[in-house]
Amino acid sequence: MSDGKRAASAPWIRTRLRTAPGAAVALAVLVLVTAFLAAAFPRAVDAYETKGLRHDIRLADAGRSAVEVSRPQPGLELPREQRDAEARSPELTRVGGALLKALPAPLRADPSSVAYGIRTMKPVLATEPWLPRPDTVPPQLSYTAQTGLKKHARLVSGAWPTTPDAVTSTSRAVQGAVTEETAAALRMKVGSTLQLPTAVGGPLTVTVTGIVAPRDPRGSYWSADPLVRTPSLVPDPASPFPQNYWTGTVLLAEDAGPALLDTATEPSLFWRFPPDASELTGPDGSRLTSVVDSLESGPGLLKVREIAGDTAEVLTGLGHIVQGNARMRDAISPVIAVAALGIGSVAAVVLVMTGALIAARRKAELALMRSRGGSLRGIGGRLLAETAVTVLPASALGLLLAVLAVGEGRWWPAAGAAAGVGLLVCVALPLRTTLQHTRPTLHGAREDMVSTRPSRRRTVAELTLLVLAVGAVTALRRRGTSGGGTDLLVSAAPVLVALIAALVLVRLYPLPLRLAARPMARLRGAIGFLSLARAGRSSAGGALPLLALLLALATAAFGGSVIAGIGDARDDAALASVGADARVSGKSERATLPDGLVRTVRDLDGVRSAAPLRVEFGVTMPETAADDARADGSGTDTGADTGGGDAAGASGARAMAMVGVDPASYTRLARATGLPDFPSGLLTATGPSAPLPEGAKSGPERVLPVIASPAVAARLGREQHAVDTLSGDFKVQVVGTVERVASLASTNFLIVNSASLEERAPTTLLLTGAPDPGELRAAADGNGGEFVVRLRSEERARYVNTPMQAGAGRIYLAAVAAGAGYALLAVLLSLLQTAPERKTLLARLRTMGLTTGQGRRLLAFEATPQALLAAGGGLLTGWATIVLLSPGIDLVPLALAGVAGSDTSPVTLRADLWSLALPAAGVVALAAAVAGVQAWWASRRGSITELRAGDSR
Repeated sequence: MSDGKRAASAPWIRTRLRTAPGAAVALAVLVLVTAFLAAAFPRAVDAYETKGLRHDIRLADAGRSAVEVSRPQPGLELPREQRDAEARSPELTRVGGALLKALPAPLRADPSSVAYGIRTMKPVLATEPWLPRPDTVPPQLSYTAQTGLKKHARLVSGAWPTTPDAVTSTSRAVQGAVTEETAAALRMKVGSTLQLPTAVGGPLTVTVTGIVAPRDPRGSYWSADPLVRTPSLVPDPASPFPQNYWTGTVLLAEDAGPALLDTATEPSLFWRFPPDASELTGPDGSRLTSVVDSLESGPGLLKVREIAGDTAEVLTGLGHIVQGNARMRDAISPVIAVAALGIGSVAAVVLVMTGALIAARRKAELALMRSRGGSLRGIGGRLLAETAVTVLPASALGLLLAVLAVGEGRWWPAAGAAAGVGLLVCVALPLRTTLQHTRPTLHGAREDMVSTRPSRRRTVAELTLLVLAVGAVTALRRRGTSGGGTDLLVSAAPVLVALIAALVLVRLYPLPLRLAARPMARLRGAIGFLSLARAGRSSAGGALPLLALLLALATAAFGGSVIAGIGDARDDAALASVGADARVSGKSERATLPDGLVRTVRDLDGVRSAAPLRVEFGVTMPETAADDARADGSGTDTGADTGGGDAAGASGARAMAMVGVDPASYTRLARATGLPDFPSGLLTATGPSAPLPEGAKSGPERVLPVIASPAVAARLGREQHAVDTLSGDFKVQVVGTVERVASLASTNFLIVNSASLEERAPTTLLLTGAPDPGELRAAADGNGGEFVVRLRSEERARYVNTPMQAGAGRIYLAAVAAGAGYALLAVLLSLLQTAPERKTLLARLRTMGLTTGQGRRLLAFEATPQALLAAGGGLLTGWATIVLLSPGIDLVPLALAGVAGSDTSPVTLRADLWSLALPAAGVVALAAAVAGVQAWWASRRGSITELRAGDSR
């Protein structure tokens, strides 16, 4: 220039962003969403593991979760003054403070609930005549002097127990208090006195000066030892007869502990530390287990003994609680890992597809730069800088949103995941673009065709991947998936299956399309032939889009099947527990339902059918010839003992349940509740087993046909056997078997026609339908309150999610949604990549007379084979993934864990039809919709811009 200065050039990055702002924004949004999901996943896992660990510790019994340090009373060889000083609250508090500071991390105690003191380990027989004796057995009482009584209780009546004078081991009078429940059960009041025998001198007298009420009855102070709060009526183990006696605890004044040293109650010093779970995190579980083990029998115990004495012991169930939490976490982690790896893989493929779309749109621009001397390094550097300006802020924003959305969790795994997303996009886009321009290319090649003969390098690479994937799946199938813990090979099953399917289908699908195009060519219309011909050679059906679709559909199907399996498992468990939609039964096993109650309940609105059952437990199983042979030592045990929970009777005989049913009503119940088909015709009461007249006695020679469980049928065979029941004495003969019986958990049972029994009054009434719970309970309560009502819906509501189950369920819902979203995005990207070429085709065909409707049908028919290929492949891939992983996946930790009394038999994963079909149908519908919209949009635009002279499209 004339002024000697160089002409200013516009910055490359700013120019590019201004030229194509839409593409930059779309890429940034995709990276933002993907980075958010990638960063939120590890934080969500940490969050539900953290909440699960805290939940398990907080809800555990205080006696199990607390860490308790205890040691026997000071040795008798010590001076009396030293023994008394060690049992007083100042010394106990000093030792407790040192122990509190010595607790190793991550174990922390709740200082507000810490308790120190001295207690009796051996209950004292209370002989006061005014104490209650239910079975003429006097109560046995324990005594404790622990700190914090005024802090954790409120005074109801009387005065707080105090120590007016210094209490020593020679003191023979102290003050105490009891809770309201203890006072009510043991008839104590202010001024009551109790006596404890001592080793030397007169007895120790305890005067009750106050009645107190706990401020937090469920807190550790009152729940670590429940007898401190509530007395209990317990059976006398030394009595040959069933006799019960009361047991409870009296709270002494804080400094009254030395008075217990001379009693014959085995006094013990203790320091109780309830755990503070508020600062614990999920990853702290393994460290906490190690710390507890060390305190119980390791270096931690040595440190405790340095503080509390050489005879100190540490007792806690906290380690078992943490181990139970770890077992649930290990059971859930493999299922979560499948979703994480599947969605992560499909997200990576979609990001690469986005880079491919951008590279295709800029191919001409970069080819021009390359032909004018641009180096690959220079072009790649400019693309990297251009991409980084858009991608890195989007990744950082996704990380920030993930941190804000999921408040708890480690920071560095989320940061690594978000950085990995940004790095993948920054590297993939420049690398894929520059590799297409390693050599300058001539203009004019067609872009709507794929090579009929792929290069040898591509063939070798695909075969290598195929062999590796098949080998990995074969190894996984042979080894199984039930090894426990997270296994990368198991978690990669959807990726491996989808990779195999994509590599095979992308090579095979053009063949049937080309064969189908031949008969279509003979037809008059050109739409069918043209669409099949283009679908068979289009580049939109490459391996990458197909792999993305198959991965997304397989992961969505797997996640949907897991969610459906959890719901089905809970429904089945509720049905197995109740037996029907509703059940009315007595509070005791032998209580029978009055005929009036049965009629009233049967006539309630909403009741479709009612099946009365007479259930009798504890029926002794008859002796068989095999039993006699075993008793003589001349036979082997061939009985099929598969029952659980059946008590053993005398002489080794097993107990079973006998169920009397009305065959017709029970058959309807079994059909309505999904139980196995019930062969009611086998129980027809005719001949010797005909119904007995009212009041008639059943003779021991009567033979009743029975339907038995497989275990009982294998034991009894087809012979006749005598049984003694409360419903009469008779013989039974097995005529059939069923696996289950309604409302009964036992696997040892007999089913008999109740009309053939001497006593046929039902003990249980099973109902189907939707009766009003209030009316049902009102009918039951109107008969003296001796009957209870259980509803299937209420039982189902018990299976609420624990924090760990809820967190895993939310992750799977997110996995299903993300899988569906990425699948739809993959369809859009594959169609958008070839959109310019299709618009040019429609413009050319319109000049030849193609109508708008024909254009829409052409694009729809062209997209349909590829969409059907992806949908069918997705169905196959999802089904194969579930079949491959189901042997090692048990849904019990996700569905039923944490519910007392629930059926914990394994719940295997099954393919859910809707989870397989809906995502696949969505892919087909979206492909057709996009093709139709594209044809409509192209018809509204003119053909001039699409048919420029010299354009090679």
